[in-house]
Amino acid sequence: MEYKQLSMKPTKKIALVAHDNKKQDLLEWAEFNRDLLAQHELYATAATGKLLTQELDLEIVKLRSGPLGGDQQIGAKIADGNIDFLIFFWDPLEPQPHDPDVKALLRIAVVWNIPVACNRASADFMISSQLMSTRYERLLPDYGDPGEQTPAPVA
Repeated sequence: MEYKQLSMKPTKKIALVAHDNKKQDLLEWAEFNRDLLAQHELYATAATGKLLTQELDLEIVKLRSGPLGGDQQIGAKIADGNIDFLIFFWDPLEPQPHDPDVKALLRIAVVWNIPVACNRASADFMISSQLMSTRYERLLPDYGDPGEQTPAPVA
């Protein structure tokens, strides 16, 4: 596989997502890291974005609710190179009605080599990294020009 580089600017585009049972955890984490988060562009699914905006007084681009397509909107932004970083506090112990969307979002983040934090510890390590405030050259698999990709044959 060939790779190309995508330059992540010092101001990162961060998506914040949390399942209902994890929203309080994300809120507490975001309050603790508010000053760092304020230095970046923030995106969130609807309920999470509303909660964070109310509690932290930060500008957040709010997308649809996760079950109504918000997870997929974030995934599309990742695929288009418009999200640099995903913080997704998901609940592994609670069944989710939109579980396929959740798995698709996590899958697309890995496909496009996006840093992903799924809990407080990983989010703490990632946001405190010196790479958060500098330009970073992220390696991307080179899947070719989207217009040149040949669809898979239909069986």
